[in-house]
Amino acid sequence: MARTGRTSARTGLAPFLLASSAIVWISAVIVMGILAYLVSEGTRGDFVIYSLVISVLTTIFYLAAFFLAGRPGFVLLFNLIFSYLWLVVVVYTASSYTYSNSSLLHAVEAFSFIAFFFLFFNVLYDWHNGFYRGGARTTAVV
Repeated sequence: MARTGRTSARTGLAPFLLASSAIVWISAVIVMGILAYLVSEGTRGDFVIYSLVISVLTTIFYLAAFFLAGRPGFVLLFNLIFSYLWLVVVVYTASSYTYSNSSLLHAVEAFSFIAFFFLFFNVLYDWHNGFYRGGARTTAVV
């Protein structure tokens, strides 16, 4: 049966957004695991703890975001907030771990960049499809 009209309510995440959010969540879990291991081994520092906290919060809140996907704007809000937080993580890891000899630190740097990269495209995708094309634009009838 053909669909004749547009519905304004979203029933879930779009396939691209779902796959991209899953990649963000997996990257956050990997960063969380590596940094938790490094902290348990005695590695300290403000940016290590910050990165660990952001990865833990991403892991927790993205599970909640999957359940709130039916409400427009909530996923975009999560993506906006966490994209800026992961940008700071990427800057800290790039400035601290680029010239290290540890493969674990390079993995943290790589997966934090992957998380930020896909969060950035989640923001662009959700903004374009949810707000630019959606009911945000209204036309006045004169």
